Amino acid sequence: MTRAFDGLVVPDALETDLIAFRRELHRYPEVLFEVERTAAYIAELLQSWGLEVQTEVGKHFGKGVVGILRGTQAGDTVLLRADIDALPVTEQNTADYISMIPGVMHACGHDAHTAMLLGAAQVLSHNRDQVRGTIKFVFQPAEEGALVSPLDGRLISGGKDLIEDGVLEDVKTVFAMHVWPDFPVGTIGFHPHTAMAASSHFTIRFAGLSGHHSTPHLSSDAIIMVAQFITDIKIFMSTAIDPQEAAVLSFGTLQAGSAKNVIAGHSEITGTFRAFRTETVERITQAIADRANSIASLHGGSAHIVQRTGTVLHNDPVVVQAAVRAAGKVFGVESTEVLDAPFLAGEDFALYTQQVPGVFGFIGISAPGTQQAYPLHHPQFDIDERALILGARMHIEFALQVLNDTKGKQIFKGPDTSRNLHD
Repeated sequence: MTRAFDGLVVPDALETDLIAFRRELHRYPEVLFEVERTAAYIAELLQSWGLEVQTEVGKHFGKGVVGILRGTQAGDTVLLRADIDALPVTEQNTADYISMIPGVMHACGHDAHTAMLLGAAQVLSHNRDQVRGTIKFVFQPAEEGALVSPLDGRLISGGKDLIEDGVLEDVKTVFAMHVWPDFPVGTIGFHPHTAMAASSHFTIRFAGLSGHHSTPHLSSDAIIMVAQFITDIKIFMSTAIDPQEAAVLSFGTLQAGSAKNVIAGHSEITGTFRAFRTETVERITQAIADRANSIASLHGGSAHIVQRTGTVLHNDPVVVQAAVRAAGKVFGVESTEVLDAPFLAGEDFALYTQQVPGVFGFIGISAPGTQQAYPLHHPQFDIDERALILGARMHIEFALQVLNDTKGKQIFKGPDTSRNLHD
């Protein structure tokens, strides 16, 4: 029932299993921290392969799952991470594995990320004798957003929840990937330094005073407040930020009032902004607060502001070297890309690489020779499932590279000044 594969013992049905894992997850998506079914499914599989399994991981919400594989030889610890949450998107595909949950869909490929990491855990569980050290397989909820902590009122994403519960203890390096529809199956890319922007979220609630339309002078109009805020913050973004610097701010939701013939006493707006420089993130954060408060005061109201400041995702250049070597074995050197410009999308894996040297890669999922796949977060987003086996292999090769290979040990010593990532 098993066969040799790059010196490892691998179940014959691995590719079939990976597709089954991904489709099961795709049929039953769950959002943010509400991932009980998904977490139970993952934990059951990990336990069946003989891994140590930690459930209810997370200081604030406790919905993460961690599988631990201890090799037969002592060594360092590497962390491999997959995100497991879906999005509030209504799927418009027609495949037989479409979402069974109304209004919820794996429109960002987290089902694929999870299946890839499950495959890696399955294979490596059969090859403990090949592992020098420990591998943590981390399955994280709430990558797509954050909720107010029941403990301290802060906005907490899944990455922060798990990190504050100690998931990075004793970890020497971290690794994760994202499916990328711009790239064809059989390719992977890494940024040598900065990979993704700091994605910051904000919610602003304006409180005014409701009243009759015939007596506006006796009211405080919360719709006027939010409208002026939209204009002012957009003017700030276009005039106060260096136009040669990449930074964007967009709104996601707007709610106000309760009846068409009542001056609105409340309004709420949400959105995100993204930038690559910490100084710019701080300036925008302060501008949001200053303008919301001053506009509310000008109109006789108040503003309640909640912001979650994002973190720029930086790859460690030396860990990138290890990832490129591993990718060369899986994809081939010619299909392992060095990416120039970082992406303005955000990822809370940045919280991991902020504390531990690591790398975040982008794996192709578009069918070669066809039209580009639908973009992330689109209701018709889907993947070429041939990418699943490649993603599982990439996790495996990276882990073995940094734990077992002599070159991989360089990642714990200091910066690598090489400019050719394929050397």
